[in-house]
Amino acid sequence: MSFLEQTPRLYTRSAIESVNPGQMGVYGILKRGAWIYVGSGDIRTHMLAHFHGDNPSINRETPRYWVSEITTGYIEREKELIVELTPVCNSEELVTVRWD
Repeated sequence: MSFLEQTPRLYTRSAIESVNPGQMGVYGILKRGAWIYVGSGDIRTHMLAHFHGDNPSINRETPRYWVSEITTGYIEREKELIVELTPVCNSEELVTVRWD
């Protein structure tokens, strides 16, 4: 299941700052036709860090929009969304080697 139905917000500082501090959940950064990044935790804090370039690969993809979902189960939800949406800047995080 993708993000809950909602209208994407512009990827601007003012739109990100409109989120109340301390809201925990998942968020997705996108441009028309492509998911760029899915993350979780404190939505406002993480989104502002991304906006200011903490992960240069996100801004290289020229994000236009973002969405979020408030949830207590944000870590598991983030994993589900990454698998479903295959955002381009999460690909390195998905590489896991198991030697069982």
